[in-house]
Amino acid sequence: MSAPAQTHTPFDVERHRRAVESADADALIAQYSADAEMEMIDRRTPPSAPTVLHGRDEIGEAVRELCSREMTHEMLQCVADDEHVAYTERCVYPDGNKVMSMTMLDLRDGRIVHQSTVQAWDEEAQAMESAAFAPIPERKRALRENLEAATVGGQTVVRLELEPGWRWSEHAKPFQGTDSCMMTHCAYIMSGTLCCRMDDGTEKEFRAGDLAFVPAGHDAWVVGDETVTVIDWRAANSG
Repeated sequence: MSAPAQTHTPFDVERHRRAVESADADALIAQYSADAEMEMIDRRTPPSAPTVLHGRDEIGEAVRELCSREMTHEMLQCVADDEHVAYTERCVYPDGNKVMSMTMLDLRDGRIVHQSTVQAWDEEAQAMESAAFAPIPERKRALRENLEAATVGGQTVVRLELEPGWRWSEHAKPFQGTDSCMMTHCAYIMSGTLCCRMDDGTEKEFRAGDLAFVPAGHDAWVVGDETVTVIDWRAANSG
């Protein structure tokens, strides 16, 4: 008796294109497997320290944040077979700033199991612009922290308020899915004292008035009884 023929579920490339170009977050998220992984590389997160997201839920948060931005999306060249899809994408902000990316999708049973994206963008805006800080849509809020963001000139800036007792490994780690914070920070400390410890054990305190640079791979916590307020112009652009 011959073995039953195996069925193959094809990946719908045109469906993916429509979801990308219409910024349809729900349609995009549905195309990932539950155990999918997303890896993103750019100037701020180089190959030695890329942003890596694990699982459809974590990827979904990033996809929703991206789709909420005011920009247009256009898929350009696209090549596909049964196991891979590769394409370039052009995004344009209202001020004319452009983001170009190259993406490789690895497929299994018609779903995305791994995504690698390399991107580059214009560094300077083409016109004057103002923006106000606001909560990030769809982002889960960790205890003892308040995070807002604003995008201006094609760059996203984060304002983070951390209450006394806050610690990344206790309050933020459950939402990140990594053993340590894999974002790179370049920030101005407006108030309070923040201590950061790198994975190699190196430790440093940053106080109000300091400019702080902290590479990916660290823990952090509030020191003392004063709320830490930080303006970070790199963290949101490192994922």
